Amino acid sequence: MAPIKVGLMGYGFSTKCFHLPFILPNPDLEVHAFLQRKEAPAGTSSAEAGVHCTVDHPNAKHYRTADDFFADAALELVIICTGHDSHYELAEKALLAGKHVVVEKPFTITSTEADKLIALAKKQGKLITCFQNRRYDSDFRTLQHLVAQNAFGKVTEFENHYDMDNPEWVQKWTDPEYVPGEGMLYGIGTHSIDQTLLLFGRPKSVTAFTRTLRGKNRGADDSFTIVLQYGGEQEDLISTIKTTIVSPVPMDRMLKYLVRGTQGAFIKNGEDPQIDHLMSGMKADDPAFGVEPDSYHGYVSSTEQLDAKLKPDDRPAGRFSGSVTSKQGSYLDYYRDLVAAIRGEKELVVKPEESRDGIRVIELARESAERGVTVPWT
Repeated sequence: MAPIKVGLMGYGFSTKCFHLPFILPNPDLEVHAFLQRKEAPAGTSSAEAGVHCTVDHPNAKHYRTADDFFADAALELVIICTGHDSHYELAEKALLAGKHVVVEKPFTITSTEADKLIALAKKQGKLITCFQNRRYDSDFRTLQHLVAQNAFGKVTEFENHYDMDNPEWVQKWTDPEYVPGEGMLYGIGTHSIDQTLLLFGRPKSVTAFTRTLRGKNRGADDSFTIVLQYGGEQEDLISTIKTTIVSPVPMDRMLKYLVRGTQGAFIKNGEDPQIDHLMSGMKADDPAFGVEPDSYHGYVSSTEQLDAKLKPDDRPAGRFSGSVTSKQGSYLDYYRDLVAAIRGEKELVVKPEESRDGIRVIELARESAERGVTVPWT
């Protein structure tokens, strides 16, 4: 089949770091066009790389307005990498123009907006999905594999951490008041919430606490804790989703996941290495790309006979107990799966309804934090 023609909206860090490195190696995708409002430099031969799409991708079309971009009849798949407050409007226009759509996280700012996009995509007969790339992280893939093997029995407690120590980019949040769609809940939170919902589904209730720890500025939240309680067969389960910008420990000591269940437990430190690998110059199709260092590998104790790889001499008789080799992370697989879905070869992996539920959790979390109460799922 001919490659699917892709158009990317925006030419900032997200486009260049999280999308292009995983689109370009895919022979089933062709970078066809960019929307970048900045005028192209007069002479590209002396222009600085990384500043303008025409310099880095001279064979792709360059549009400066959304109307011209969407009017390109050859364009099949649109990737929206613009500001959070523009996601809904641009996704709606893309669907109306007859394009498939990938929306960077957060999917939308409100669940009502998400519902409208889902309905419109069905009407137009097009796919819409959110870039929940953290489903393809090494650590989450490892956790999913263990859950699939029933390593923990009935899970009673789950902690999902995505912490960092005073990242430089957070200091750029200078708005004195909260702006809808900004802050860690709508940033890092969209990933850890998505992972948790994928594992355990919708909760019975949401309790949340938000904080601003970066100084006098009291605008967007930079740290949060969400507690999800469940009902039915999962009534004994409590999930905690947490991000803080105060975590002065080395990455190999940074807690990522903690799972406790009736038949086993899991402790995982570190973070998926794909972006670090990319920044170091490694190509996404390198066999070592996305492979965690040994110091990041998690510890499992389980009564089940698991097929995950243990390090030598870590298997006591009758019980699996020891360090587990992490699965390889691969954001390349996000786009491989998307191509297969567009071509009707498999089901869409990241369903928009799932991302919509993640936005709903954020809405309920903000309500809980503001009112100081536990809020039931609605």
